[in-house]
Amino acid sequence: MRRPAPRGTCGGMRHAETVTFGGSGLNRAAHLRGGTAATLADPDARCIIIWRGKLLIEGEGLGLARVPLDHPILNDAGDLRLFLGLDDNGPVFAADLAHWDPDLGDEADFGAFLDPSVQHHPSMTNDAHFAELRVIMTTLTARDAELAATARAVLAWHDSHRFCSRCGSQSNAADSGWRRACPDCGAFHFPRTDPVVIMLILSEDGEDVLVGRSPGWPDGMYSLLAGFLEPGETVEAAARREVFEEAGIIVGQVGYLASQPWAFPSSLMIGCIGHATSKDITLDPDELEDARWVSRTDMMRAAKGEHPEIKPARNGAIAHFLLENWLADTLD
Repeated sequence: MRRPAPRGTCGGMRHAETVTFGGSGLNRAAHLRGGTAATLADPDARCIIIWRGKLLIEGEGLGLARVPLDHPILNDAGDLRLFLGLDDNGPVFAADLAHWDPDLGDEADFGAFLDPSVQHHPSMTNDAHFAELRVIMTTLTARDAELAATARAVLAWHDSHRFCSRCGSQSNAADSGWRRACPDCGAFHFPRTDPVVIMLILSEDGEDVLVGRSPGWPDGMYSLLAGFLEPGETVEAAARREVFEEAGIIVGQVGYLASQPWAFPSSLMIGCIGHATSKDITLDPDELEDARWVSRTDMMRAAKGEHPEIKPARNGAIAHFLLENWLADTLD
């Protein structure tokens, strides 16, 4: 008997949870992770496919492809079938096509930050192809986005944590992919998430916002300042520290706005609002190429693509979400 999703996971969601990858109320069914064989045997079970971080999409709406667990494409996958949870139609797994090595030919854009190239597996129909998640993330349904972000992050963790950090022996996947166990020293290892603060820093009157750009970013690309939390640090302290280190701005009150799983490879973006008590910018050139205060009017122009120096924030990222809602006075 399948347990229903926890009550309150969809109804009553805050507007802030509508950010891309913000969740869909997926029943992750953690109680089934130890019973992989029975879940794999469910005739309704389906699998989503990842290859080198890309997702297999298909169909008229180009949503995530879901294939039966005996589909020929899985002949090119590794042994792990990561159990993601119970979808409306049954169990959902994810697999990595670790053994597929196609000839990429002259695809010069392959592996780029916003890789526009697509790849086709010979066992799939013509419209099915692998696409970079950053490119397709705003086109996915909330459910597909949650599945994609979870699968990409956990499978990437398995790929980079194959050996025990305690004794160095090769570890084994366990609990349907939600744990690795060392056969030699008995240590358990669990998927990690790296917390990152990203800050909507406003001037004292609330009419200007602080943005910056890192060296090497495309021309005109600016975003909100962000950085990793350090051990022993609160979210509020991290927000103040990062803004001061990168731009020399002193921040007073800090509050929480929204969070976003960011599977590149395994971060949780913690969106905060902060109120500056100073305005003179002193750049750390190792972190930022430029930082500036931008008025609400100019940020509206940038959002429309009409600003001569600042391009719109990338749609789908939490920076875009926070800026868009600040401009619309819909932050909650």
